[in-house]
Amino acid sequence: MTDVFQRASRFAVVAALLAGSAMPAFGQSPPALPSWEQLTPAQRELLIAPVRERWNAEPAQRRRMLAHAERWQSLSPEQRRRARHGVQRWQQMEPAEREHMRALFAHLRRLPEADRAAFMARWRAMSEEQKRSWAQVHPTPTGEKRERRER
Repeated sequence: MTDVFQRASRFAVVAALLAGSAMPAFGQSPPALPSWEQLTPAQRELLIAPVRERWNAEPAQRRRMLAHAERWQSLSPEQRRRARHGVQRWQQMEPAEREHMRALFAHLRRLPEADRAAFMARWRAMSEEQKRSWAQVHPTPTGEKRERRER
């Protein structure tokens, strides 16, 4: 997730550079950022460079990166908003909580689709202690993380 954080940080820096040093007065909205076509070549390069670096540094991940970009394009604005929110929630989780979520996701992948909604209703009704107990009984299967990265 640090990679996502680094990209978000770079984007924030670019946005700040594009916006200039002028801060809007209280009650005013910040100035609109230019469209892609209005960016200078240097600004475009600043935005693209992290993707190029990752593409070149991780040849085994290129297929997954391209598939991810294609999936992102097919999402509605609401689906994109929810995905961004999920990434933010993941970044804010403690390591133990992330491990619980990995176990939950692994379990959900194995359930028939018809049983997932019922399980999630039960999950939402559980206390935090019950969720921790469940995660201890249902740990993330060995190799689960490795399997996801290889896709």
